[in-house]
Amino acid sequence: MALDHYVTLGRSGLRVSPFALGAMTFGTDPGGAGCDVAESEKILATYLERGGNFVDTANFYTNGHSEKILGDYLAARPGLRDRVVLASKFFFNMFPGDPNGGGAGRGSIIAQLDESLRRLQTDHLDLYWMHNWDRHTPIEETMRALDDLVRAGKIRYIGFSNTPAWVTAQAHTTAVLKGWTPLIALQVEYSLLARTVEGELAPFARDQGVALTPWSPLKNGFLSGKYRRGAQVTDSARSAYVGGPTEADYDVIEAVAAVADDLGTTPAAVSLAWLRAREGTVVPIIGARRVTHLESNLAGLEITLTDAHRRALDEASAPDLNYPAPMHGAQQAMLQFAGTTVDGVSSEVYPPLLASNVRY
Repeated sequence: MALDHYVTLGRSGLRVSPFALGAMTFGTDPGGAGCDVAESEKILATYLERGGNFVDTANFYTNGHSEKILGDYLAARPGLRDRVVLASKFFFNMFPGDPNGGGAGRGSIIAQLDESLRRLQTDHLDLYWMHNWDRHTPIEETMRALDDLVRAGKIRYIGFSNTPAWVTAQAHTTAVLKGWTPLIALQVEYSLLARTVEGELAPFARDQGVALTPWSPLKNGFLSGKYRRGAQVTDSARSAYVGGPTEADYDVIEAVAAVADDLGTTPAAVSLAWLRAREGTVVPIIGARRVTHLESNLAGLEITLTDAHRRALDEASAPDLNYPAPMHGAQQAMLQFAGTTVDGVSSEVYPPLLASNVRY
């Protein structure tokens, strides 16, 4: 596997690298953990030279500086923009005091897109994400506005991020029924330390052929290999404001480290390989503040986990999912199929419930 072994993003004609490059760290912003222009360009150049083509940013990242860095870089290299799948996001208000400066209303979406296109020095985005749910705007207004922008040629495809499953399903179904542009991808928090997406959003995505693009696939660096139980991490730019792993997190971190040792690779590579092997189309977003971080993450394309490795990681990181997810697993199969095998799935008989075939 390599960055130039492309995958199709959801039910679309858009081909992207198996890892996207996240540009949240591009640029400097007071209180942030970004990198300067020179290092940002080195990271971008390394990713593109390795065959990568999927770059993800947002209008809000480093207060617009991330988009500006990407725009300057692409504009200085004629022809490169057309070979890059460029994604950005709208929602967060960058204009204090203006209630229409953010959100997902029609006028706000159009204004935010125009500003992003200006900073990125391009006439279109390949993928435009809603960064968060605007509970004050009807979802039909948001989806119709996005469809109009697709028809105008200003964006090609659309996706949601950080949005409840019921809203996501409503939006996607409305678009399909009305002939508007549907969702092709969901940007979600997903890692071995954050698996609750498997309760609702991941099953929805598989059912509808929608891709997942996980953000924070290393959970704030907890899965990078630098964290060890009982040791203090001093070189993490995030540790000051995200804290450290919990004891339960360390159980997972140690399971990942054991698999990494067995394969002769890094915990970061194992964590990313695990995500890449999940069911459906899963394209992790890898971020970096240094070129060495990027190169370490790309090692996740070079390894293949065995079934035993996957089972060990699955068991160590098994999430507690909200109701009604716990009722839809093995117990449901047992009660529905009474110990038979259906569609290749075996269900074991639960003796106290099915001790006999007597019915009243």
